[in-house]
Amino acid sequence: MVQDHWFLIRGLVRESAHWGRFRDDFAAAFPGARVQGLDLAGNGRHHRSDTPLTVPAMMELLRAEALALSADGGRRFVFAVSLGGMVALAWAHAHPSELAGIVLGNTSLGGFSPFHHRLRPAAWGTILRSAATRDLLSRERALLRLTSNRTEVHDATAEEWIEIGRQRPVQPKNALRQVVAAARYRPPLHPPSVPHLILCGLGDQLVDPSCSREIERRWGGPFAAHPTAGHDLTLDAGPWVIEQIRSWQDALPGPLGKAQGGLR
Repeated sequence: MVQDHWFLIRGLVRESAHWGRFRDDFAAAFPGARVQGLDLAGNGRHHRSDTPLTVPAMMELLRAEALALSADGGRRFVFAVSLGGMVALAWAHAHPSELAGIVLGNTSLGGFSPFHHRLRPAAWGTILRSAATRDLLSRERALLRLTSNRTEVHDATAEEWIEIGRQRPVQPKNALRQVVAAARYRPPLHPPSVPHLILCGLGDQLVDPSCSREIERRWGGPFAAHPTAGHDLTLDAGPWVIEQIRSWQDALPGPLGKAQGGLR
């Protein structure tokens, strides 16, 4: 039996290893699917590559890898956060027949929300101080305080993420190129033709939750907000995210839903 595929895509300067235990929990919740993390050019397995300066160019590189990994013909679903969500949208708009559905977590879009909502002004100080420090532990802790509200896991997570960065460091020029690509991206005004779910954390200190709400307002579709989770939605509310995605997929019309032979 051909398996369905779930591709997971992280955001700015993050890679598949940053999913932590979430990826295993996700795979356990979808036993009929093959769950795989994809890295944007410049991150993770591709940290030695140059990041393209546009989201569509980033998408085409990632898409080629995903198509090769799913050449058995199984249906493709994508869960992507932040910058990864922009890449998923670019894929859904450019090649809708290749995707069965996309889930966007804490994503913001140029042309939909103002810049000061897409990156909260209060976050700039933390970002600049973190970029200037050479103390990796202090940097990761500061960024976690900005992106996650689960303070009890910050120390252990920071240690894990330092090791990830040592093994596969993101070049400063690629970090800048990813920021530029995200800032420049303007999706089509019409919604993608593939099913989509929008998730956000109302405790997001980096990106205003109104950015996700604005996408839902313009495009419709299912929307769910966690009352306390921050920008790192899966670190703060992983089980909630999984349950939202399972419920959404079960409700998909036609052959995609559970009643008509979905993943489970």
